[in-house]
Amino acid sequence: MSTAITMASMSTYAILGCGSVGHAVAEDLEEEGKDVLILDMDEGRVEALRDQDMDARTADIREASVVDEIADRDVVLILSSDVDANMAAVENIRDRGGEQFVVARASDPVSADDLAELGADVVINPSTVIADSALRALETGELEYKTGKLAEILEETSSKLAILTHRSPDPDSIASAVALKAIAEAHDVEADIVYDGEIGLQENRAFVNLLGIDLVARSDVDLDDYDTVALVDHAQASEPAVDRRIDIYIDHAEPELEYDARFEDIRPNISSTSTILTKYIQEFDLSLNEEVATALLYGIRAETLDFKRDTTPADLTAAAYLYPFVDHDTLEQVESPSMSPETLDVLAEAIRNRDVKGSHLVSNAGFVRDRDALAQAAQHLLNLEGITTTAVFAITEDTIYLAARSKDIRMNIGAVLDDAFGDIGEARGHSTDATVEIPLGIFTGIETSEDNRDTLLALTEEAVRRKLFDAMGVETGDSNGS
Repeated sequence: MSTAITMASMSTYAILGCGSVGHAVAEDLEEEGKDVLILDMDEGRVEALRDQDMDARTADIREASVVDEIADRDVVLILSSDVDANMAAVENIRDRGGEQFVVARASDPVSADDLAELGADVVINPSTVIADSALRALETGELEYKTGKLAEILEETSSKLAILTHRSPDPDSIASAVALKAIAEAHDVEADIVYDGEIGLQENRAFVNLLGIDLVARSDVDLDDYDTVALVDHAQASEPAVDRRIDIYIDHAEPELEYDARFEDIRPNISSTSTILTKYIQEFDLSLNEEVATALLYGIRAETLDFKRDTTPADLTAAAYLYPFVDHDTLEQVESPSMSPETLDVLAEAIRNRDVKGSHLVSNAGFVRDRDALAQAAQHLLNLEGITTTAVFAITEDTIYLAARSKDIRMNIGAVLDDAFGDIGEARGHSTDATVEIPLGIFTGIETSEDNRDTLLALTEEAVRRKLFDAMGVETGDSNGS
């Protein structure tokens, strides 16, 4: 196709082969005021098209002479049901130096490849288009149905809704809860976002504080005061969140526990729960405020590592929908929080104690108070030249905490930690980031005291490094970067 022709300048069209598909396209183009020429070898069909005031002529699209008839056309749509005829038409156009934008109809993947090789700019397969359209219609219908069921449960809520995030919630879990709360309030239902554990990482605390998200500690509420309970982004929970029936369960991953909720929406084909909640916001046609939109976009970006991990078209379309409503100044502050003095100390200690084998780095940060600093240290160390995988561990009171990150597509760091420590600790995470908590007494067989801190640290360092490198498949010979 000539570079002088742009999509915006295309106003003249030729349709070669005008069956049901070509006829539908011709009608749409005519309604848009386009200049359309139709060529078809069926005289009766051509006559019928002329009766509709269309410019139609009789011609065999296989003939080379057809190229002269369409020489003044910007776009050629070759839509015959006869794929061999379509191939001949494409070949004739390109052999004669035709520079039009050519769209050709295929019947299967093989003919699609053949038409592309002959020079078609775009190849369409009606059966694929119909299948895609059917799937989109099914998804739309399913979302409409689920939206109605969710609305029913909210309308049955007479007092309050408790929305439980997973333990020590991440941005995806928090953002999903924020969106569900907005949906509930649109149905005149008061809702609380309830969390257990801690709001870890400085980014997460900045996220909550800058957006003014109200969270209630699990220890401060009695769930019996709520007549409806929802769990969002709860798949990796290893024990039941509450000792009662769950009313609403929404997640982007299959749960490890069976909840048997009254309403469930579980979509493993989507990469974030925030994406699912965005779909509900759209289906309910709610007005998005900046706080909810910013939270949801950050939730999607955080869960997909800024669209670098397991991102699906649904995540991208949700992000595109949210983008115009987002407070981008606040989002930038959330994504670039200031670093605390303790985090700097942990990072400095991790750099000093790093042990590098190939592209894998393992480091000991000693004794720490803020375990969340380990994740930040692991992320920063991943920026070192030649490093694809990092793991930083430390001791806090009677527990070993370890945070790991990886950008090596061949490695699932969550599986590595589970393989190394799953029998003695609790590993959580994804293919690119994961954490593990290990009771110190189980790991060393020694009780913690002030007198044996250095001994414990030495034993832990030796064992953790060895187990990690072994699980990574790295030879534990000489180091090359400590």
